[in-house]
Amino acid sequence: MAGALITEGVAGGYGAQVMKPAATQAVTYAASTQSAAFNAATRLVRVIADADVFLLFGANPTATAINAIKLPADTVEYFEVNPGDKVACYDGTT
Repeated sequence: MAGALITEGVAGGYGAQVMKPAATQAVTYAASTQSAAFNAATRLVRVIADADVFLLFGANPTATAINAIKLPADTVEYFEVNPGDKVACYDGTT
């Protein structure tokens, strides 16, 4: 199974590269799998996965190859999120 590392953070006021990390969680996925809800201070997340991943953010997301953002393996990307939301991770094949 593939895995994604989600780092939650609060913007430092100067962009994503100076995000203050607040929490980290790992999501193992094949079929669409949700992360835990982001904490109340989270405004940005940093995502990196060891395999291609489709990502969908929201209160109760289910990622598919059609409705989600594709992030290639070993690529780092930052996303603005709402506190309490989750990210669903899907490998695109199951």
